[in-house]
Amino acid sequence: MELRIDVNPSPQEVEKELEALRARMKRRGDRLYGLPQAATDVPGLVLRYREADGEYYVYVVDEARDRVAGYTVFNRLVEVGRRADPYVRAPHSKYAAPYQRMGLATAVYRWGLDAGLCLMSGARQSEGAHGLWMALARHYELGYVEVRRKRLAYLGKHIDPARRADLHTRMVLLGRGWTLPGYMAATGMARAGFAPAQH
Repeated sequence: MELRIDVNPSPQEVEKELEALRARMKRRGDRLYGLPQAATDVPGLVLRYREADGEYYVYVVDEARDRVAGYTVFNRLVEVGRRADPYVRAPHSKYAAPYQRMGLATAVYRWGLDAGLCLMSGARQSEGAHGLWMALARHYELGYVEVRRKRLAYLGKHIDPARRADLHTRMVLLGRGWTLPGYMAATGMARAGFAPAQH
């Protein structure tokens, strides 16, 4: 399958950013100081998280080595309209090389999905990110949507390769507690070829 490949920063750039984040977490008065935390299945690693303007930031901290292993941000999307905005978040992650392939991003995505967040892929994905979405689709409902003129249209669970390669086509993972009909109603999502209901 052809992927729309994202451009990844160098390992050195990622390390520098993560070091700066850890320094901020230790600085009294910084908004990253004293963040709430949740346990992980990996000994010594914890999640620290915060919300700002409807976006969620989840940092994986290696307490034993006193460093930030990486983070995921669940971003709002400018491509969707006001009605869908509360129900659509696009995850973007950066993890230091020694912590990749440990399932950390999977754990963070599951944390968000289990909290009821519904996730939408970006216009481009790395091969690793695509594999992560496919793995999560075994546990959460995945479908394809088209995003055009701030409107969402549901394309189905399976689409042809040409449509999948279109930059307007995205994947959606439904968080815990959501059904497809409920999600379509909340976001004003139409089925492809039909106009959405007006509110």
